[in-house]
Amino acid sequence: MQRPQLEHIIRAAIGITGATEIVVIGSQALLGQFPHAPTALLVSIEADVFTFRDPADADLIDGSIGEGSPFHQTFGYYAHGVAEETAILPPGWKERLVRLQNSNTGNGCGLCLEAHDLAVAKLAAGREKDTAYVAELLRHKLVDPAQVESRLRLTNLNGERLDVALARLKRLSADPG
Repeated sequence: MQRPQLEHIIRAAIGITGATEIVVIGSQALLGQFPHAPTALLVSIEADVFTFRDPADADLIDGSIGEGSPFHQTFGYYAHGVAEETAILPPGWKERLVRLQNSNTGNGCGLCLEAHDLAVAKLAAGREKDTAYVAELLRHKLVDPAQVESRLRLTNLNGERLDVALARLKRLSADPG
């Protein structure tokens, strides 16, 4: 997905929900901070989004511009309506959201996770694709491993889950390529 496609999703989600802000928490949130992010980080055709306005907006988004919808079939990309609690994030993440607002977003606003917070969410999720994504963030020097570690330690992960996420980060930092 490229930035104009994310802007289109934001514009469509605003039109569907009536919200003035759409929060982007999936991998494509990176496009808020890095409009020309490396191609390896833009392979997803899905943007994970929600509104602060109403949790039911996720269902509206899924039903209207979600996977398999006419929107998806027409444009080749789609939005996945998720809950705010979908991602494990460090305290302060809302204050660090990156604003994406222009004429392409219909003057509504996309609020995109900051890159370090995105890396934390990916490490906490721990799926293979998430680990590969963090490896690319590190390889392209879009995040600082020490900053990611610091924020990871602030999350509600504890015990073995935190240890596994930290070990994953350490391994990726030692060999980001």
